[in-house]
Amino acid sequence: LERLAARGADSFYVGPDAQKLVTTVRTAARNPSQMTTGDVASYAAKPRDPVCVPYRSYRICGMGPPSSGGITVLMILKQLERFDLKALGKDSPTAWHLFAESSRLAYADRNLYIGDPDYVRVPVSGMLDPAYLASRSALISPTTTLASITAGTPPGAPPRVRAEPAETPGTTSLSVADRAGNVVAVTTTIEGVYGSGLTVNGIVLNNELTDFDTVPVKDGYLVANRVEGGKRPRSSMAPTIVYDAQGRVRLSVGAAGGPTIIAQIAKAIMGVIDFDLPAQDAIAMGLLYAPGMNATAEAGTERAAMVPALQALGERVTVGGLGLKANAVEWVGGRWIGAADPRSEGVAGDETGYVTQIKRFGKDPNRPPE
Repeated sequence: LERLAARGADSFYVGPDAQKLVTTVRTAARNPSQMTTGDVASYAAKPRDPVCVPYRSYRICGMGPPSSGGITVLMILKQLERFDLKALGKDSPTAWHLFAESSRLAYADRNLYIGDPDYVRVPVSGMLDPAYLASRSALISPTTTLASITAGTPPGAPPRVRAEPAETPGTTSLSVADRAGNVVAVTTTIEGVYGSGLTVNGIVLNNELTDFDTVPVKDGYLVANRVEGGKRPRSSMAPTIVYDAQGRVRLSVGAAGGPTIIAQIAKAIMGVIDFDLPAQDAIAMGLLYAPGMNATAEAGTERAAMVPALQALGERVTVGGLGLKANAVEWVGGRWIGAADPRSEGVAGDETGYVTQIKRFGKDPNRPPE
């Protein structure tokens, strides 16, 4: 990293380091690549426009395509906006049933329409169109569960067919604020544990190919997230920033965990905005994860205890582990407060680097984390 800092980013893409990377992947013991030095040299990191919507009195901005995270989080929240979640409260099975139903509808659209916008037409404005989201929200009932889930047809949507996604968890997320008020939410992934298992100069190489849908054509239609040369795969990364009515940052939040990232972020924002929880408590809340008709209530949490009540509402729900990991910084009482997920080894610190909370391993909070 020091060498890259001294030589500049271009030194990663051309020269000895790039050649070493290409040699490593071309001579791999498993699945050797056909990558060339020209492929590495021609790669360019691209700035992408964020996606933003109003939610209650806030403005929420997330990551746009090729990530599906931002759009899907915003769809879940906007479809819930007509319900009085605050009155229902965080302990209401009805509130979590509504969350599950909205998740199903949003994930259905996500799986059908979102891919790399350089290669496929993604109807971003249509998917976030208020009238369209109102029509999708109208499908949700507080007392019953939908018998089936299908994607909608947002304005401007091209014909699409759905293939089964195959995303693998292997992600890191950070939320940071500095004394000047700058806020960064960043999510990065190598896909899977240790990515491809290959390293170059201490850098772990990803196996991001698994973020593509494995079926390129289905029922005569091209799949939006099919594999193509030079194409970026769809992800669920969802670093998100929440602004208050005065345009000030109220919350920055991100998560790891593959496709569960979307539900984690929507849950955390719902916890802070609708249930008036500190970010730490909103992250720690148990999750009801419903990317399709079947839902999973997070084992060992209050959500698992809700299963009988959820089943009475028609939910097809079982208890299971989800492997969640989120974090946040929030502006409260005139200062920044960090929030780290109690499920993992993540920690929160203040501007001096002092660790303010450690939930596992019994570490000394006066020692920096290893």
